[in-house]
Amino acid sequence: MPKSVSDAVLDAALDVIASGCDLMTLTEGEPLSFAEANTAKSAAGRMLASFAMTAADFAISDGLTSGRRVSVAAKTDAPVGDSGTADHVALLDTVNGRLLFVTTMTSQVLTAGNLASTSAFDIEIRDPA
Repeated sequence: MPKSVSDAVLDAALDVIASGCDLMTLTEGEPLSFAEANTAKSAAGRMLASFAMTAADFAISDGLTSGRRVSVAAKTDAPVGDSGTADHVALLDTVNGRLLFVTTMTSQVLTAGNLASTSAFDIEIRDPA
């Protein structure tokens, strides 16, 4: 039996990220909780740098493979708070204390006091197979 899902269902899931995310953090290691992603490495968390986010940093559209995706804008010039190797990106909803999404990134060695940048990336939910 074929499977299908409405774009509206997938868009609703992606909109939780697009409308709820107000902070993106670069972390050393995978954060397993909101607290780890939102707490500086020097204070027993994983965060090295952070970027303020708004709904304008996200765009929902057709997926590249299938389904739907949300494109996350590239960000620049975030002050690095703690030195370390950033290897994960976390999208946070600080209003509600939620860790919305975590993904890997190309490792970057960051030095406290310098500025960090990220590339644009996509989060895709594929159509059911």
